[in-house]
Amino acid sequence: MKMEKELLEQGLNLNRRKFLSKLSLGLGSAALGSLLIPDLFSGKNNSEEAIMAALPHFAPKAKRVIYLFQNGAPSQLESFDYKPLLKSSYGMDLPESIRMGQRLTGMTSGQDKFPLVGSFFDFEQYGESRAWISSIFPHTASIVDDICIVKSMHTEAINHDPALTFFQTGAQVGNRPSFGSWLSYGLGSENNNLPAFCVLLSRGKGNGQGVYSKLWSNGFLDATHQGVQFSSSEDPVLYLKDPKSLSRDERRKMLDQIASMNDLQYREFNDPSITAKVQQYEMAFRMQTAVPEITDVSKEPDSIIKLYGPDCLVPGTYAANCLLARKLSESGVRFVQLYHQGWDQHDNLPSQMAMQAKDVDQASAALITDLKQRGLLDETLVIWGGEFGRTNYCQGKIQENNYGRDHHPRAFSIWMAGGGVKSGMVYGETDEFGYNIVENPVHVHDFQATVMNLLGIDHERLTYKHLGRRYRLTDVSGKVIQDLIA
Repeated sequence: MKMEKELLEQGLNLNRRKFLSKLSLGLGSAALGSLLIPDLFSGKNNSEEAIMAALPHFAPKAKRVIYLFQNGAPSQLESFDYKPLLKSSYGMDLPESIRMGQRLTGMTSGQDKFPLVGSFFDFEQYGESRAWISSIFPHTASIVDDICIVKSMHTEAINHDPALTFFQTGAQVGNRPSFGSWLSYGLGSENNNLPAFCVLLSRGKGNGQGVYSKLWSNGFLDATHQGVQFSSSEDPVLYLKDPKSLSRDERRKMLDQIASMNDLQYREFNDPSITAKVQQYEMAFRMQTAVPEITDVSKEPDSIIKLYGPDCLVPGTYAANCLLARKLSESGVRFVQLYHQGWDQHDNLPSQMAMQAKDVDQASAALITDLKQRGLLDETLVIWGGEFGRTNYCQGKIQENNYGRDHHPRAFSIWMAGGGVKSGMVYGETDEFGYNIVENPVHVHDFQATVMNLLGIDHERLTYKHLGRRYRLTDVSGKVIQDLIA
């Protein structure tokens, strides 16, 4: 007993709870192994360390990601999926042979009829790909040869919160690491003075759906992988500045003292969250110098301001966040996530969607142009899209030049650019009603697997063991869409 006690004190420093939990695994070889091999029950086993050491799994085409998430679900029928049949079938009931009993939301489940309605906006073909683009996206039309439009996305969720969570975390429930957190965990940051994962929020003029911190949560990963939210206030990152009474040297001494005390705690309890806390303090200290420089747009030339539009000088706008995303990405931030709210057009779609498109069109296209002229587009993957699409029928009764569309998870459109994606391409196709996919379907997990592949990651191999199970972003499915990769 004396020998066992000495080994425990020297090797593990277990508290009562941890000792009893490990004791429950068996008093035979497991207990002996825990004494002789201190790392046997640590959070990271040898196989996991081998997985992390192997990253990236192959040569990446992209180094970083900027995700322009259009929260609320923009209608594909008013943007990139042109369906002239819907105009000629105005007011006719959607055939049951097309709907095939698909699940409906509570907002349209009581409708007796599902009247078809075509887009209020005109479409034209652009670029060498001859892609159809709506008239409310003229700037996007100008860069059509630089982007890849995917018209065959589909998802399982039919309501906003689970659908948004599914895109961002690979699951419809909470407490899972977000996309950016997985990449921070797997690839780390290119800049020690900035976090690997940053989050920017903006609000449009349309109906908004909420976004929550669980969308950029680290889940069960270390807290160092959580997304850092930037605000539009005077302090872009809250609580980053030192108190006025505290000098830089004094802050450094204080952090050293805190680190020393945390080290004592870690030696006693062997809790990895303690070291994660120290790392966050140190990151915040380094960000005090880096963030003010990153968020300062005063040195940007007039040509850049003109490119993004005057709103880029107004903190918190979509245009300002697109410009900030370029600056963050250029500085080595691995994953920049934008959320732009206001795309929930259940009624009054023509006027609301036109305003939303005007909010984002110029700045989205400017971001692609800006990255391209800086030689950064080839190594930066840009994604534009929402959580699902919109129905081809009207929610409620059609009014002249006024209609709304309900949620449609079965087929919708996104676009991607740079980072190893084929440019000037339209991938996938829907039926003539724009309701079902008829060619090259892309599931959310397929999309996630493809993005990770572009970053040099095998989505099946980037895992984390939690509660006895190995988790990954794509759960137990997902395949890489090789046709999208240049």
